[in-house]
Amino acid sequence: MSKPWFEDFESRSFEVNGASIQARVSKTTPGELLRPPLLLLHGFPQSHVMWHRVARLLKRHFYLVMPDLRGYGESSKTPGLPDHSNYSKRNMAHDMVAVMDALGVADFFLCGHDRGGRVAHRLALDHAARVRKLCVIDIAPTLDMYEGRGMTQPYMEFAKAYYHWFHMLQPAPLPEIMMGANHPETARGYLHAKLGGWGSAGLGYIEPQALLEYERNFCNAEALHTACEDYRASAGIDLVHDRESRARPGGGDKVACDLLVLWGERGVVHRLFDPMALWRDQCSGLVTGQPMAAGHFIPEEQPEATAAALLQFFV
Repeated sequence: MSKPWFEDFESRSFEVNGASIQARVSKTTPGELLRPPLLLLHGFPQSHVMWHRVARLLKRHFYLVMPDLRGYGESSKTPGLPDHSNYSKRNMAHDMVAVMDALGVADFFLCGHDRGGRVAHRLALDHAARVRKLCVIDIAPTLDMYEGRGMTQPYMEFAKAYYHWFHMLQPAPLPEIMMGANHPETARGYLHAKLGGWGSAGLGYIEPQALLEYERNFCNAEALHTACEDYRASAGIDLVHDRESRARPGGGDKVACDLLVLWGERGVVHRLFDPMALWRDQCSGLVTGQPMAAGHFIPEEQPEATAAALLQFFV
């Protein structure tokens, strides 16, 4: 994809951890290498393209790395293992650390939206020395959400709003078929429903070229399968890892760095959870945050406000 918003970035492919990870990376000259590195992780059902507006605003301030997570975008879409461990957040975080290793980056700022936020959370736990500061966008901790901890409304409201969590974790291939694995127009309709929901009030916030990229990368059988594998891992092996982390002596593993929490004031997290309280329980650093005037897809709905918040925090 060659778009004006990525004109100062190069497309790179990284063969790491048994996967091919595609990424957009800042072009640099020797005088620009002092910019601090910032790793931006996208969520479901998107790709690194979701950062295009934010990247334009931050490219002078940071050395930006925007990968496609394994199973998404142009990155590897290998079938899930029986225990879904190749799509665990621990393994996906390992992918991201390996990419930064390949770039020669020792430590970095980290921000993740949606599924990328869950990868970022695990990365900050497993590779604490690598993360200078962490920002998560429109999520509460996975274990808390599945267990209904800190909810402000009955659990049924969460199940209705995030029904896809419970649908996509069902054994293959039923969810994939129902989402349109054998029918691209069905998959396209599903994609549009996801992108236009969760308080986002339609697709008007997405540039047409970006929407075409999401359709191209998501509306096929391989991508639907690997997206489901991501959610199957979150409902299984990821919860095992989270419970093990919290059971460690001394109060459990916590995010050690400062943490910024952003969430959409029209979204499900805002309506059903207390994200600040939940994240303070999982972080030993300073936790700050605020609701944003958006639904779920904050970086595209409010790119200027998102970029401003990240620039202020990552200093």
